[in-house]
Amino acid sequence: MSDDGESKRTRFEWWLEDLSTDPATRVAGAVLIIFGSILGVMTGSLHITADIGEVLSGQIDDSGVKADVNGAVFSALIDNSSGGDGMEDVTVVVYDDDGLEIGRDVTDSGGRFYIKDVPRKSSKIVVEHPDHITKWILLVPGDHTQIIITLSEGEGVEETDMRGESFLSESVLITTIIGSVTLLTGIAGLLGGVEAYNGKSHFRTQFLAYLGLWSQGLMFIGPLFILMGMGLSYLSRKQFGLLEA
Repeated sequence: MSDDGESKRTRFEWWLEDLSTDPATRVAGAVLIIFGSILGVMTGSLHITADIGEVLSGQIDDSGVKADVNGAVFSALIDNSSGGDGMEDVTVVVYDDDGLEIGRDVTDSGGRFYIKDVPRKSSKIVVEHPDHITKWILLVPGDHTQIIITLSEGEGVEETDMRGESFLSESVLITTIIGSVTLLTGIAGLLGGVEAYNGKSHFRTQFLAYLGLWSQGLMFIGPLFILMGMGLSYLSRKQFGLLEA
């Protein structure tokens, strides 16, 4: 390039040129990528440990975790002309698998009931009222925010198993998979940061850092740091020993 062309370069262009040749630029990029990836590794680890250690243990074993059981009892509709009202003074009792009573309540004027601190394990709710069919409901307390029960006039017992309607285990599995992906991509980002620090391969640095973006450490904070690191890495790409055309 001619001297005239060199003189037309702006201060900003000269500044970028200086940054691209300064090893501190590549090191700063590496530090940003590593920091953002560490946030991703932490986020992934929290996903995995929280789901398995807290949620799943509360459903499968009796580890002291408790939940509230609440809902409402209504009368059954009769010919679409009557019924559907909240039933007062209905007895609602919760039993464990051994048949021991672990909680009870009587519905109020609106048919609502509330039983506090029931162990989170397989239980049976028995809903009884004179001249009405008794309801047995099998569930795990805490799996359902509101339990709506309809009582019909008559005799006998009706049993409903609501344990199969809980999607808690599926949610745990999905979140664990997400946590595992987050953890692995965070590790990939860490490797990309180390690659940038060593200055060996620009392609490997950018590729691994790109994977690190998917770690989503603290939502967008981790990826933001990684993006800034990738920008500095690209700016200093001529410093790498293996440079793609």
